[in-house]
Amino acid sequence: MDDERSGVGAQWDRAQVARLARRLGYKLIWPQDLSPLNLIDQIRAADVDAVLVPSPSDLDALTLDQLMHLCDVEVVEPRESFARYFGGRHGCPA
Repeated sequence: MDDERSGVGAQWDRAQVARLARRLGYKLIWPQDLSPLNLIDQIRAADVDAVLVPSPSDLDALTLDQLMHLCDVEVVEPRESFARYFGGRHGCPA
């Protein structure tokens, strides 16, 4: 999520992500704000099955590609799913 957003918009995004996580059966883990690790390294360390984001604008193309080597990506609005690349946690064979 966009860390620069605050107030009602950020609360709404968090609520929508939490709702989608419940619907899909995921236990929700929020990234650490003060972690020395970047987002990709946090996700790798947490060994998660999916990353949920409020909208596609929360990820740039390079980050989406990196994520899809590690896990599925679920988008709240518009509702989209990006499946992990072939090879699962072992990486893309290409």
